[in-house]
Amino acid sequence: MTQIFDDSGNLVPVTVVEVGPCRVVQKKTVETDGYEAVQVGIGRQKESRVNKPLKGHYAKAGVEPHRYLREIRVEDSEVMKALEVGQELRADLFQPGEYVDVTGITKGKGFAGVIKRWNFRRGPMSHGSMYHRRVGSLGATDPQRVFKGRKLPGRMGGDRRTVQGLRVVKVDAERNLLLIRGSVPGAKGSLLEIRETVKKKA
Repeated sequence: MTQIFDDSGNLVPVTVVEVGPCRVVQKKTVETDGYEAVQVGIGRQKESRVNKPLKGHYAKAGVEPHRYLREIRVEDSEVMKALEVGQELRADLFQPGEYVDVTGITKGKGFAGVIKRWNFRRGPMSHGSMYHRRVGSLGATDPQRVFKGRKLPGRMGGDRRTVQGLRVVKVDAERNLLLIRGSVPGAKGSLLEIRETVKKKA
């Protein structure tokens, strides 16, 4: 993350995202697959690190192997017609002022207690209390088991999350960068999916 100044002189916190370049590896259609989607590859990968089925898949598309291969559903048939196998997708797909949804894997926090993981309140810290940061009652004594969904300590983070309605502040087509207002899920250098927002802004 960093910050820039807009035309009015206001400070805007932004996340700098490198967009590809991505390659269209496969187009899926209703006739052949039952739904419309596009497979996109990003990041160079040594051919020796790719297994035989994937090598054939990339060879059929006529593109070099990629580190990541992701499938994105496409609802708009006009967009599907405009995309071709082997086509390069860059940052200029987006326009400043456009709103996007960003999906990523959140930072892993390791094993965490209920206060950090679920925002539980702690117990009294003085007057002889020996109950501070523990779970509390697990419910009624009659069932003699822990109900599913009970909030307990455990592994925190590393979940797939989507942040909706983030505004594209600036597009640097030369360096293939997007400046998106606010923060996005994931650690530095992690993979993100950026789509047109499902919540249209007025």
